[in-house]
Amino acid sequence: MADAKAPMVLIVEGRFYEDVADELMRGAIAALGDAGARHESVAVPGAFEIPAAIRFALRAMQHRPERYRFDGFVALGCVIRGETSHYDYICSECARGLQQLAIGHDLALGFGVLTVDNAEQARARADVAGTNKGGEAARTCLRMIELKRHFMLER
Repeated sequence: MADAKAPMVLIVEGRFYEDVADELMRGAIAALGDAGARHESVAVPGAFEIPAAIRFALRAMQHRPERYRFDGFVALGCVIRGETSHYDYICSECARGLQQLAIGHDLALGFGVLTVDNAEQARARADVAGTNKGGEAARTCLRMIELKRHFMLER
């Protein structure tokens, strides 16, 4: 039986680079499991769609709180620089959208969207046995949940 006080986290993963997404997800799930947290996950096409998916989840929490309750969110994805300025727009808009959600809705959020120059850098940062940015994003989310609970309980 799951601990009702254990944090419930929604992982939103951009799947554009599937091998990188799989490794980020492995790291995040392991970190959440190590901490005793529960999670659900949803996949979106790429990093650009991650903020919208989190906003959809927030709406679901308002309209169906008996079904949807998340204490925090983990955003996972990867954007690899290409030959055009598309990279800059996607990186900026994804980060801006997530920051707006975090600040505007008091979200505990772990940012695990890699912004890299090439696939080798992406794989190195996602590697669970290496930099493990998926695990780092999950741990960040859990720390922000703790911090949010701390301030909410002191009121």
